Amino acid sequence: MKTITVEALKAKIDAGEKINLVDVRESHEHNAFNIGGILLPLGQVQSLQIDEIEDLKEEVVYFYCRSGNRSGQACLMVESYGFKNAVNVVGGMLDWQSKFPG
Repeated sequence: MKTITVEALKAKIDAGEKINLVDVRESHEHNAFNIGGILLPLGQVQSLQIDEIEDLKEEVVYFYCRSGNRSGQACLMVESYGFKNAVNVVGGMLDWQSKFPG
């Protein structure tokens, strides 16, 4: 599984790169704080309800969650479905908010 730090991801976003983001947290977590992207809770990934991101199989897709644990699981799952470039955001939103407050 590929990984990226929150610093490296923020640098890509700040540079204006086209980023495919998928938040695998629950909707209440996403609503409280997020960095954009598609909300696709881990339970939907586990039950193969991934139609929203099916067209991204060949692209780099960054998965994030609260700490990096659920997004790591999601990366492993989507790789088994044929996603070639799933990347886990290590440390998740906890790390993001501690490094980039406000």
